Amino acid sequence: MVLVVDDTPTKLYILSSWLRRSGHEVVQATGGLEALAKVRELRPDLVVLDVRLPDISGYEVCEQIKADKATSSIPVIQISGAAITPADRAQGLERGADAYLAEPVEPDEFAATVEATLRYYRARQRAERMAERLAALTQVSLAMNSSDTFEGLLTTAVEGAARILGRHAGVLALPPDGRTRRFDALPSESVAVARSAAPDTLLRLSAMSLGNTAGTEVFTIPRGDWTKLMPDAEPLGDVSAMICRTKLGRPPVYLGVDAVPPLDADEFNVLRQLGQALALSVDALRAYAEEHAIALTLQRSLLPARIPETPGLSISWRYQPAVDNIEVGGDFYEVLRLGDQVLIAIGDVQGHSLLAATVMAELRHALRASLIGTVDLGASMALLNNVLRRYHPGMTATVCLILIAPETGEMEVANAGHIPPLIVGDGEVRYHDLGNLLLGVAEETYRVDRLALPEGGSVLMFTDGLVEDRDKLLDESLEIVRQLAEVVEDDLELFCDRLIKQFGAREDDVALVAFRREAPGTGSA
Repeated sequence: MVLVVDDTPTKLYILSSWLRRSGHEVVQATGGLEALAKVRELRPDLVVLDVRLPDISGYEVCEQIKADKATSSIPVIQISGAAITPADRAQGLERGADAYLAEPVEPDEFAATVEATLRYYRARQRAERMAERLAALTQVSLAMNSSDTFEGLLTTAVEGAARILGRHAGVLALPPDGRTRRFDALPSESVAVARSAAPDTLLRLSAMSLGNTAGTEVFTIPRGDWTKLMPDAEPLGDVSAMICRTKLGRPPVYLGVDAVPPLDADEFNVLRQLGQALALSVDALRAYAEEHAIALTLQRSLLPARIPETPGLSISWRYQPAVDNIEVGGDFYEVLRLGDQVLIAIGDVQGHSLLAATVMAELRHALRASLIGTVDLGASMALLNNVLRRYHPGMTATVCLILIAPETGEMEVANAGHIPPLIVGDGEVRYHDLGNLLLGVAEETYRVDRLALPEGGSVLMFTDGLVEDRDKLLDESLEIVRQLAEVVEDDLELFCDRLIKQFGAREDDVALVAFRREAPGTGSA
């Protein structure tokens, strides 16, 4: 659409006729203010503007068009039969005109100038549109990379595709759980919608283009074929699709949009890039999920498979891995029957790594070995300290050991730098005294404290992952635990659940053990 602005009817007619013969749609204005109103309303592709107008000059009209961000890219050709000096032309160009013609103008020269100006305008439009799309593509890619769930990743991708390309978009992928996920989104809506998909849909889509190879294919699916794949879909016509498989043996990822009107080369390029970014993000999240599952399996394999039956004691325990850490940690717990006594231990080896987990396992086995024969908590703790200093210099660990005789309630406590056990009994809830130096630092003689746990009394042992927060003092969190323990449910499982729920997902692993001295003849595993 071309807007022609001139207050001379003959000139307005001639210029409009030349433009129409060249195939352009023409709208007209006879004054500067009318022209500005039509530019804002119609957003024409080009303005042909007389310099001398009855209300405001063409120079001022051009300046206002170029000053408005919404219309600044619209090209303006100024034309005049009176202002024809070099100074007039210079003023017109300096005040925003893209071309300046002096009358009389030949039809061929006018047509050529119009086409050249429009060619530049369309190239600029395309470049600006592509720059906007690439900026949006970058934002969507960053959002996909930060997604921590497959649902979040796929909804981000399909909403981004719909928004960037302005078309109905759909996505399919296969997470590690083996259940195909499908979402679609409309450009006018901000929330993706989950859809059902047959288990073999991705394989059928891949067979249409990529086969079993790795790589990326962009292709068009006829509307009839698409409705056979997706009976609930209602495409406007054909569907332009991207299938990407990053490596052989991995399931492909699909991203597609309605192909009405047909995508141009730039749009196909955006679809390809967005689809490839999605495939890489899916692979990364799949690898994270698989590594996290392996880490948890390894971690749990290093912890006790079961807690032995302990007559006279009710025992509950928890192990909660860090929410965002795929590496195994060094938190552990142990419960051992030693004749009429029960040893309960909790500890934490520094760091999150395979080394931390293996050192944790070594300490657990060393502790078990130290208890064969004479049971001496001080000697056991010294042995653990020596094992760590000799075989893993530079590493440290905290450990707390409790030896209890359920029948009498007699209890021994040895603590190497660990959070003191919380003792509930005789109407009070208190942390036991601080212990000795943590393991692995220096030679140490470990003190063994002796006390009695009354019948019905409880003890809570936990690692620092439960209570450490970046924005809260440790003493504040310890006091929260102490207050929570003022009421301990009859079922210790409920008590442990309440503790875990209070502190929520943690940045560090959490291990805890709670036990209660019951009446003689009772207990639990």
